[in-house]
Amino acid sequence: MLYVCKIMACSENFCSNYLVLSPKNASLVDIFRLLFSSNLENRRFVDCPKDTEETEFRRRQIIFISVIAQKVLLFMAKPMSWVGSVFERWLNLLSSNRNLAVLLLNLVRGNVVVPDETSATFTSTIGNLDKRVELDSSITHENNRYYAALSIMAAKLAYENEAFIQSIITHHWKMKFIGFYNFWNDYQESFSTQGFMFHVEQPELIVVSFRGTRPFDADAWRSDVDISWYEIPEVGRVHGGFMKALGLQKGSGWPKDIIQPAATAAEGKQNQHPFAYYAIRGKLRDMLRDREGAKFILTGHSLGGALAILFAVVLALHQDEWMLKRLDGVYTFGQPRVGDEKLGKFMESQLRSYGVRYLRFVYCNDMVPRLPYDDSTLMFKHFGTCVYYNSCYQGKILQEEPNKNYFSVLMVMPKILNAFWELIRSFTIRFKSGADYKEGSLLRLFRMMGLIVPGVSAHTPQDYVNATRLGSSRLYDQLQGLKLE
Repeated sequence: MLYVCKIMACSENFCSNYLVLSPKNASLVDIFRLLFSSNLENRRFVDCPKDTEETEFRRRQIIFISVIAQKVLLFMAKPMSWVGSVFERWLNLLSSNRNLAVLLLNLVRGNVVVPDETSATFTSTIGNLDKRVELDSSITHENNRYYAALSIMAAKLAYENEAFIQSIITHHWKMKFIGFYNFWNDYQESFSTQGFMFHVEQPELIVVSFRGTRPFDADAWRSDVDISWYEIPEVGRVHGGFMKALGLQKGSGWPKDIIQPAATAAEGKQNQHPFAYYAIRGKLRDMLRDREGAKFILTGHSLGGALAILFAVVLALHQDEWMLKRLDGVYTFGQPRVGDEKLGKFMESQLRSYGVRYLRFVYCNDMVPRLPYDDSTLMFKHFGTCVYYNSCYQGKILQEEPNKNYFSVLMVMPKILNAFWELIRSFTIRFKSGADYKEGSLLRLFRMMGLIVPGVSAHTPQDYVNATRLGSSRLYDQLQGLKLE
């Protein structure tokens, strides 16, 4: 048992057991007391059932680390945002003026091109790591790789601003842009969740893409390191940080419906607090009613992948058969674990019942899919079909990625050697696979980080885009067979 506690009705009104961390209420003295006291109820920053005790030191240590990390991120939120803004402005200043030499020349001439952060040409840090915006023309909608290739490009595009996304969807992909949305996180009290939707005519499909964790977004990182959880009867234990980002309601959890302005709920306008799950579900219902044969897919990279599969979890929790029948698939890339084994069994049964495909793509040593830990302490566990690619973009269908927990002493040296190979590959891949796979200096610098912290550089969307394009089509033939079984 994870906790020695008296199970009671959850204060959130939807779960049987829970542990909710509130770092804003934590003093340093109170946090350190946690290490020496098993009584969680007496900690002001821990919300849990009455008489809850944690007798194992390692579990208290994990809670301690999570709260400290969140406190640091709260403190660093503004500095991180400022550094990120300056860094992205500098990258866009260079690209807007072609290169450093031209920038200096323009500075002397007094005609420097200054980028606008809200413009359709302003690119995020993630976008600067991989500047590809075009879909692979060789992968058409008849190709069994189409949904995966479209999904990763949509997941990568989610890191950009609204004008950029709209321009790419409309002018490059020739599809219909539906909207870009800022969603409210009631626990963080900020618009910290983003996503967008677009419509594909052939086949008729609506794509929902959630943004992942941006490098300088402290609120998104807080969702990642928040190990709060809720145990839902008949469903299982679910990661609290991700549920909060999706729109968990304070005091009521996941009611089937909430009151919010229907017409503009997803626009994130002033004095409105749209919640991701409810706003997107409402928009999808309206659009699907008008399109009898249309279906929708959910996608995202990193945190965005967690939100994508949890959207399906809440649909199943609400027993929303009409929506689940219209859900064609969930495609996630570098997604962290979102719940325990019980949740996995519940969702596999639900997805199988409605014929929904759930593909969880993992590239090589990407550290994020290996977190939070799958062990007796945290008990998080992946579910669904794992599509694993090694650093040569050779794919396999697995139940679990190799080296399922990131912090393995035995795997440190192989990871570093693999990171060194990936750095070498960044100089040679364009000659083997074509100019579209050329890697820039910024990505090469980032790949060098993999020599210091193995697994970090393997998390970028770049390698997931490459995997869906360069991987063998035979793998997708096998996946088609799995769906038909």
